[in-house]
Amino acid sequence: MSFPLLTVTAAVPAVGAILTAAVPAARRTAAKWLALLVSLATLVLAGIVFVRFEPGGERYQLTESYAWIKDFGVRYELGVDGIGVALIALTALLIPFVILAGWHDADPLETSSKRWRPTQGFFALILMVEAMVILSFEATDVFLFYILFEAMLIPMYFLIGGFGDRAHAGSDENAAAQRSYAAVKFLLYNLVGGLIMLAAVIGLYVVAGNFSLTEIAAARADGSLEIATSTERWLFLGFFFAFAVKAPLWPLHTWLPNAMGEATAPVAVLITAVVDKVGTFAMLRFCLGLFPEASKWATPAIVVLALISIVYGALVAVGQRDIKRLVAYASISHFGFIVLGIFAMTSQGQSGATLYMVNHGISTAALMLVAGFLISRRGSRLIADYGGVQKVAPVLAGTFLIGGLATLSLPGLAPFVSEFLVLVGTYARYPVAGVIATTGIVLAALYTLVLYQRTMTGPVKEEVRSLPDLRPRELAVVVPLIAVLIFLGVFPKPLTDVVNPAVRHTMSDVQQKDPQPEVEAAK
Repeated sequence: MSFPLLTVTAAVPAVGAILTAAVPAARRTAAKWLALLVSLATLVLAGIVFVRFEPGGERYQLTESYAWIKDFGVRYELGVDGIGVALIALTALLIPFVILAGWHDADPLETSSKRWRPTQGFFALILMVEAMVILSFEATDVFLFYILFEAMLIPMYFLIGGFGDRAHAGSDENAAAQRSYAAVKFLLYNLVGGLIMLAAVIGLYVVAGNFSLTEIAAARADGSLEIATSTERWLFLGFFFAFAVKAPLWPLHTWLPNAMGEATAPVAVLITAVVDKVGTFAMLRFCLGLFPEASKWATPAIVVLALISIVYGALVAVGQRDIKRLVAYASISHFGFIVLGIFAMTSQGQSGATLYMVNHGISTAALMLVAGFLISRRGSRLIADYGGVQKVAPVLAGTFLIGGLATLSLPGLAPFVSEFLVLVGTYARYPVAGVIATTGIVLAALYTLVLYQRTMTGPVKEEVRSLPDLRPRELAVVVPLIAVLIFLGVFPKPLTDVVNPAVRHTMSDVQQKDPQPEVEAAK
């Protein structure tokens, strides 16, 4: 039996989470270093998965399959395609920086309510989320994926509700109430989506007789499994609703600004750069893979929802007074681009959407983590409380600017490539939608540059005169992320080589070909 590389890649952070939680309370620093080393070991394993994956080989590689619940046809079945490999690499890359950035976020903090922050638990929960997200990108059994899809809500609930932003440290009761509200809203929205998906999972088993993605897709391709059109559409809607909540897509997005606003900056990155990618990934793997006819049937409505997300998220971001909520609404706009690229049903659009998942994760991590460093210094999330920061902390301001420029997809930085491909792919099939989507670019420039202008330029406010610049640990977080943004911005080939074959398989699932450009005959 071959080495179970995919299982080990997910098991290392899971075991690391248990070991980190078991570290004695007095040895907080040891728990931090253990969590960091485990995340680095996971990154090495993810790198091995990336290297061993052959873009021109079988669709699903490094496969594992073991009987789990035989009576119900449930298997522990894993396999990765190019899209899954790219997102596993993204997750493994970001977690060490999340841990480093949150190094002191869960240190004991005695407050008026005499509540203490369990440091070991904070880092153990992060590692547990990493394990579940990686395994969800590997799962090719629908029931296994569902279990992971729901289980990751538990550690995320405690990370949001139990570890709040230091900017609220002075108002315990109000801060605790806001954190509790954000955590419960996050949990309820995603649980409702998950319950609807569970009904669809059961329905899929009734019509297909098993939960294996590969077996169901093969049976549908050779005609041995036929699903009635109405049944397929209902099943599609059940899956898509859950994924649209997770993504999040308008109008199911309202939990995200609350969750990102009340969580610490590293946990906010974990939400939008890692966990939310499970939703858009699942649209590609399960919605398009299992329900091709229903996917094409629903495409016009989903394109409209994606366009609303793009424009609405960007417009609301322009009017935000809170730095973290601005980044949250910007992410809603960006997820609109991702969904638009997926359902444009073109190879450029889907390649761009997959690259956007990766590039958005890196750019949002860079911007949010620098914003977190800024907020922890000043103790406020309000844009109006800043001004002239670039004169007292030029390195912090410079890295904040690069993160912001990546968010608005400046040419030369990684998100530009993905956004360009999404727009080109969308315009090829839906010209009007492509034109409307470009307004998101204009609005992104507006909210990003206004944010930088109001916080970093102008007269130095008295409250920011003593702000220190980035420290070595913080530079170790930000500089590598910026380097990756620049590298993928000028040389995206390592990712596109891996992603493009998987996109071709997805296009084949839905029996779509790229529109041919119309060329007028020469006179």
